[in-house]
Amino acid sequence: MAGAGLRLSVAVWAVTRVVLLLCVFRVWVLPGSDVSVDIEVIYQGWYGVLRTGTFPYDDVTWQYPPAAALAVLAPALLPFLEYAPAFFVVCFLADAVVLALLLYAVRGGRRSAKGVWVWVVGVPLLGPIVYARYDVMVTAVAVAGLLAVARRTRAAGALMAFGALLKVWPVLLLVGTPRGRSTRSAWSTALVTAVTLGLLFAVTMPGALAFLTFQRDRGTEVESLGSLVFHLGRHFGWHGHARLNYGSVEFLGPYVRTVSRLALGLSVLAFGWLLVWRLRARRFADHTPYDAAFAAVLLFTTTSRVISPQYVVWLIGLAAVCMTMRTTRQGLPIALVLVAASLTQLEFPLWFSHVVASDKLGVATLTLRNGLLVVATLISCARLWRETVREEEPAELSPAPPVPDPGSPPRAPVLKRRTG
Repeated sequence: MAGAGLRLSVAVWAVTRVVLLLCVFRVWVLPGSDVSVDIEVIYQGWYGVLRTGTFPYDDVTWQYPPAAALAVLAPALLPFLEYAPAFFVVCFLADAVVLALLLYAVRGGRRSAKGVWVWVVGVPLLGPIVYARYDVMVTAVAVAGLLAVARRTRAAGALMAFGALLKVWPVLLLVGTPRGRSTRSAWSTALVTAVTLGLLFAVTMPGALAFLTFQRDRGTEVESLGSLVFHLGRHFGWHGHARLNYGSVEFLGPYVRTVSRLALGLSVLAFGWLLVWRLRARRFADHTPYDAAFAAVLLFTTTSRVISPQYVVWLIGLAAVCMTMRTTRQGLPIALVLVAASLTQLEFPLWFSHVVASDKLGVATLTLRNGLLVVATLISCARLWRETVREEEPAELSPAPPVPDPGSPPRAPVLKRRTG
C-alpha cells in the first residue's frame, strides 16, 4: 500500500512539474507579472560578468553570498540550450533531487510518506516562480544536509555551510543539531567549510563580499510584513510610493527607514530567542533537528524586510523533511505554510499589480498571507519550546498499599452487597 502511494506521488510530481515547465517556457502564460524576466535580463547579465572571473560588484542587484555564482553559472552545464531554458531545466533537476532525497528517506516505511507529499503538492501551490529563481537549488542542498544530520554529521555540516554560501539561510539548520558530539562535529565542519570556500572565492574572484553592502542598504519590500504599515497608510494619507529599488519593488518615503530598522530589530530578537532556546533545550528527539530548522527559518522569513515569493520554497522543503518524521510537532504550522504558499502565488504573479497599487484586493491577500506566516511562526516556536525546554509535570503517584504484618492472620475479603 505504501509503495502504491509513493508511485502515485511520483506520478503527481511529474504531471505538476510539466505544468510548471510549460509556464516558465511561456507555452501556458499566467496572468500578471512574468516570472521569467529576471532570468533573461538580470541573471543572464550576471552570467556574462561571472564568466570573466569577477563578481558584478558594481551592480546593486547582486545581493548574494559568493557561492551563488555557481548557481548562476549552472546553466553552462547545458551548452546546447540558451541561458534561460537551461536555467529552468537546472531548477527542474534540483526539484527532482529533492524528491529523490525524500523518497530515499522514507524507503521501507520507516518514515512517513507525508513528507514526500508535502513537497509534491507544496511546490505547485507556490507556482512557476520556483523554476524562475535559484532558491530551489539552495533548498536541495539544505534538504540533503538536514537529512544527513542523523547519521553523517560531518557531511551535514559541510552541506549546510555550502548552502549558507549560496544564500545564507541554511546556516540556521545547525541550530537543532543534538548536543554533544553531533553538534561539535557538524559545527566544526561547517566552520571549516565556510572559511575555506569563502577565502577561495575572495582570493580568486574580486568583489566576493560586495553583497554585504547592497543587503545593508535595502529597504522595506512591498510583500514583507512591515510593508503592511505603508499599504494601509496609503489609504490614510501617507505620502510615499512603491518602485523598483535594489532589485525588488520597495516602498520609498517617510518612515520607511524606521520600519526597516524595526524589521531588523525583530530579526535580532528572533536570533536571541533561538539562542535562549538552544541554551535551555534539554530533550532532543529524533525529529528535533528538523522541527528546530523549520522554526528557525520560519522566524527569519517572517521578520525579514523582504519576503519574496521564492522564500516560501525554503519553508516547503524543510516542512517536507519534518513530515517524514511521524513524531514531528509541526503539523499545524506546516499546513498554514502550505495555505500561505497558495496565497503567495496569488499575490505574485497573479495579482501583483494590485499589491503594488495597495488596493483592497492586494492588501487583503497580502495581509492574509503574512498573517498566516506570523501565526505559523508563533505556533511552531511555542511547540518547539514546550517539547524541548518546558519541564514535564511529574505524574501523580497513588499511595502504596499497606504492607501486611507477617505475624497477623490473613484478613477475610469484605463482600459488598450490590444494591439497585
